[in-house]
Amino acid sequence: MAASVTDRFLRYVVIDTQSDAASATQPSTEKQKNLGRLLVEELLAIGVSDAHLDEHGYVYATIPSNTPKPNVPVICFCAHMDTAPDFSGTDVKPQIVRNYRGGDIRLPGDPSQIIRVADHPVLETMIGHDIVTSDGTTLLGADDKAGIAEIMAAAEILINNPEIRHGTIRILFTTDEEIGRGVDKVDLAKLGAAFGYTMDGETAGTVEDETFSADAVEIAIKGVAIHPGFAYGKMENAIRIAGAIIDRLPKDMAPETTKGRDGFIHPTGVSGVMEKAHLSFILRDFTEDGLKEKARLLETITREVMDDYPGSSCSFTVKEQYRNMKVVLDRHPEIVEHALEAVRRAGMTPLRGSIRGGTDGSRLSFMGLPCANIFAGGHAFHSPLEFVSSQDMEKAVQTIIELAKLWEERA
Repeated sequence: MAASVTDRFLRYVVIDTQSDAASATQPSTEKQKNLGRLLVEELLAIGVSDAHLDEHGYVYATIPSNTPKPNVPVICFCAHMDTAPDFSGTDVKPQIVRNYRGGDIRLPGDPSQIIRVADHPVLETMIGHDIVTSDGTTLLGADDKAGIAEIMAAAEILINNPEIRHGTIRILFTTDEEIGRGVDKVDLAKLGAAFGYTMDGETAGTVEDETFSADAVEIAIKGVAIHPGFAYGKMENAIRIAGAIIDRLPKDMAPETTKGRDGFIHPTGVSGVMEKAHLSFILRDFTEDGLKEKARLLETITREVMDDYPGSSCSFTVKEQYRNMKVVLDRHPEIVEHALEAVRRAGMTPLRGSIRGGTDGSRLSFMGLPCANIFAGGHAFHSPLEFVSSQDMEKAVQTIIELAKLWEERA
């Protein structure tokens, strides 16, 4: 099984699937379909006869029930095919550190890129593992091609071992998760699942039932433009206005200064000329009240800055992105409880966690498909320091198998 899941992973990461927030299409980049087509071919080859790629780039597939029990719920396992726009995903060259003996890992393509044990103490639990990294010039793509490889490996095991009893299992591979559009076009009626699990977490053994709630804010500023030689008392430079808003953000409310259950206000984009400027922000908090308070704070800062520029104007737009899936999952505790038990049966001590971010499962939960998130084994996502253990991917495969068995047993 180790060779199976790792070999799959190595095939998938070399396919560039980076999404693009500036694109209005779905998927945002056609190249995501290249991986989708390969996955459909592999699913058909292992006997999943209905596997197909739809016009939005989603892969749907079904592993039929093999149990006489009529009331086993239909489970969905989901992972996303795109990689983050934060760092290049082109020409990925995966490296394998076999039988890792400890210590820092220097990446060969860029020796300045070092995966340090001090920064990633989880490495201390991976002595003897085979660790996959990039060469340091790109991200690796474990987020979330590790999850894809695990679902694919589990599908092959279930197809080839009919003595493993399970209900109907639906497979869903999505596009554009990294830019917040991962489930925009998902057909839940077609999917036909009662609930699901995203394979998109980090540390082995972790099951996550809580995410941030998230909003985006767009601020459009219209300044007063005039020739700088005649600007005294007249010019109101939109770039300076934008800079003043950013400068007043609380420094203890940034991603780099918060952890645990602290939320943040994070500027993600700024552009402008003298006449007009545009600011983009993301807001994150585990509670709805906390999220609204951050929006109010940012709006107050913006209004106070604008008061110093009476000739200028701005718009302030808040857009909902996703909400904390715990609100939904708390109404279906068996989804998380079964996942924790599956982790235990796969030989690990389960850990219940919260995500300082979101998954496709966040939105799917509120669309009517409650989803918990299960570890995929990757670390240092969205960076050239990304890595994953082959043995941890094996454990994720076994967790999927045990989950399928559990729902059949307890039906």
